[in-house]
Amino acid sequence: MVRQALSGQQTASGETFDMNQLTCAHRSLPLGSLIRVTNLRNHKSVVVRVNDRGPVPENRVIDLSYAAARFLGFSSRGTAPVKLELLHTNTELAQLSYLQIRN
Repeated sequence: MVRQALSGQQTASGETFDMNQLTCAHRSLPLGSLIRVTNLRNHKSVVVRVNDRGPVPENRVIDLSYAAARFLGFSSRGTAPVKLELLHTNTELAQLSYLQIRN
């Protein structure tokens, strides 16, 4: 679930993957969508932006950047049970919201 090794590679959205940004890969949600991810073990939440396709393993629903996994408390473990909440699918609106969250 943690996408650390891909840092520096191009994502499906065309941007360069940065493991220190709050981003994720999802198979079907529109690129640019914002998702709230909650770790069901400790109830910590973080908002991430879909910028890539995946995850490759079929038994996973999302791949998170290292920064998102670290924030949620499972970067060393690699995977955790999570809940996903779709916040925005309008990619223009999601991009504006993401920029506001980052600033």
